Amino acid sequence: MDNDKFIELCKKKVVDYTNTFMNLNSIDRPVHISTGDVYVVWLNRTLQNNKALLSTTVSNGMYYEVTYNGDKNELYFDAYSHVHNRTFKLDE
Repeated sequence: MDNDKFIELCKKKVVDYTNTFMNLNSIDRPVHISTGDVYVVWLNRTLQNNKALLSTTVSNGMYYEVTYNGDKNELYFDAYSHVHNRTFKLDE
């Protein structure tokens, strides 16, 4: 699968997930996004496999990892929530 087709597929999966599952937990503020609200943070292609990290313009701390296994023609989708961010000052 080429990168453009893979990214298009990833964005559709993120939109489907966000518009379905995020609304189950968000009764007060329903979420409805399109592929234009999804952006690629990181993308890699190795041989016939692809992996992308994506996020959306929704400020809920979610990010998504999508992996395409070209050997099995399978797509794996993981959704994560940003829980904590901490800075560590390093000695020079």
